[in-house]
Amino acid sequence: MAEHAARHLRRRGPVAGWCCSFAGVPPSPDHRLPHRTLSHAAAPQGPAAGSVCTGGEGPRKQLPPKSPSSFHGSPSSKLAGLIDYPRRILSPGRVSPIDPDAHPPIPTPTPTDQPYPQPQPHNPEPQQPMAPFVAVREEEEEGQGDGLDLRLCLRGRDGGCVVVMDLDSAVLCGSSAFFAAMAPEPNAAAGARRIEVDGVDNVAAFRDAVELMFQADAPRWLARAGVSRAIAVLEVASSIMFDKGIRSCLEYIEAVPWNENEEEKLKHLFARCTFDEALSKDVLARLQTQPSSSSEDLTGQLIQSVTSSTNNSARKDMQSLINGLLSKSSVYQKDLSGLNKRSLYQICCSCLNLLVELFKEDLDPKCGTGQALKIRHNKPMIERVSKQSENLSWLFEILVNNDMAENFVVLWAGQDDLIRMHEQASPMFRYELSRISAGVFIALGQGKVQCPSDLRSQLFRGWFTPMLTDFGWLQRCSKGLDARALEDSLGQALLTLPLREQQSLFEEWFQCFASRGAECPNLSRAFQVWWRRSFAR
Repeated sequence: MAEHAARHLRRRGPVAGWCCSFAGVPPSPDHRLPHRTLSHAAAPQGPAAGSVCTGGEGPRKQLPPKSPSSFHGSPSSKLAGLIDYPRRILSPGRVSPIDPDAHPPIPTPTPTDQPYPQPQPHNPEPQQPMAPFVAVREEEEEGQGDGLDLRLCLRGRDGGCVVVMDLDSAVLCGSSAFFAAMAPEPNAAAGARRIEVDGVDNVAAFRDAVELMFQADAPRWLARAGVSRAIAVLEVASSIMFDKGIRSCLEYIEAVPWNENEEEKLKHLFARCTFDEALSKDVLARLQTQPSSSSEDLTGQLIQSVTSSTNNSARKDMQSLINGLLSKSSVYQKDLSGLNKRSLYQICCSCLNLLVELFKEDLDPKCGTGQALKIRHNKPMIERVSKQSENLSWLFEILVNNDMAENFVVLWAGQDDLIRMHEQASPMFRYELSRISAGVFIALGQGKVQCPSDLRSQLFRGWFTPMLTDFGWLQRCSKGLDARALEDSLGQALLTLPLREQQSLFEEWFQCFASRGAECPNLSRAFQVWWRRSFAR
């Protein structure tokens, strides 16, 4: 009876490591848990491997050993075959089974073609890991190793980085006069000759320079190395009198672009080393700086080109470019000698004259009806006035950044014709004049421009009333103007005037603000300061 029960259990599923009172038989051989053999040390109270629990408290019986014929003729004979033999698991996403006992062959590395023999490290623990280099002439065929008759040892300045190279003395001495003078005479009894170079600043560059001697295609090697390594090799080649390397490096460096760091390296190198003029003239032509006079002329020409540009988008891009070049925070070295103050003010006067002509053209009845959209050269009046206003604001910004703006305040305060025509011009473009005044008031209020008291009084007498009139338009068409900064700076600049002039201007502002509200700048904070200074005791 027990034998019949055991056979019945074998037909139902795998028995090794399974307890019939806790787990069912896996439904598929592809998802069956692997066979587990429970050792007595790991599970001292569990059922032994190959035994079956028949009811929780019944006696345990040892199953007879499995045989391939024990399942013969049963419905689960295919399942028994998978259980009795090592299972083959189907991997996800694959059709072919994975055999756990089969291991893929490990590919043996094939030797690659090396242009030079393997290195011979001299120091087992260098401070800077570097693969030593062994050079031979490329025209030598395989098996002609007898040309390596000289050993070159390079040591860094600190003595930690060491590179050993076995070289062909004929190539080394024929390429460098320095090594030709240092190479010992051949001696069959003494064995291989040896040269040691101590105190090398850049061991990697020295190694590259020696490697370049054995290159049949030096330009190709330099193109792979890059400009920075070529500059370092050029310095070494100059020190060891490697003429072919000097020529190859200079030709390569002259033909490729440089970044700013590489340009600085070249400047320092040419300041320390002297090269043949015929070889280095092309590189020096790219390094020579322009004299100050031509720099001033060029800056004026660039600014003049920007102000006369007819493309609005291009003009703004060029303004940003010039601002970056002239900015004090720019990475480019410069001084005030690169800006000609006289040429800048000539451009300012030219823009002011054009602005006056535009307003006269708008007010002259012979030129039209006096409306703002009169066309001349396919450009409306609004656009032409806006262009000159932007040019003057940009020029004033350049002058402020270079501490040259005081004379501009003199020019702007003396524009009596523009002040008079402002009252008669259309509000659609006359507010552009107040945009220029806003830049001047902000510079005065923030202390960026210092002017005499009479000049400040003249400026406020001429342009304060137009500012009160056009403030609403400046808010709606700001074009980058900060209205809050304008209000604060306008109040601060007003407080620098004599108290009597402050009173007349604040009275004018008070009446305008009471009638127009937000269309007028809010100077209430500066008004309170003036009141306290004038009446509070």
